[in-house]
Amino acid sequence: MSGKLLFIAILIIVIFVSAISVIYVKHYNRKLFVELQQQEKQRDQMDVEWGQLQLEQNTWATHAIIERTAREKLQMITPSGDDIIYIRQ
Repeated sequence: MSGKLLFIAILIIVIFVSAISVIYVKHYNRKLFVELQQQEKQRDQMDVEWGQLQLEQNTWATHAIIERTAREKLQMITPSGDDIIYIRQ
């Protein structure tokens, strides 16, 4: 009888440890899944920001904006025909 009780006690302990292990693994998996979703959300936000930055860069690189900036901020002007010197080799 004592052997059966010991066997049943061991089985109960093993079942209890197994149940705790399952609970821990499920919790850990949920934690990792939440972290994965946060990382994917951050990636998507960075993709949107990257697209916006590319659009902004393309906007600032247009010829008209470069010319206007050169005229307004650097006081550059288009030289007249008399000011242009041609070099021939």
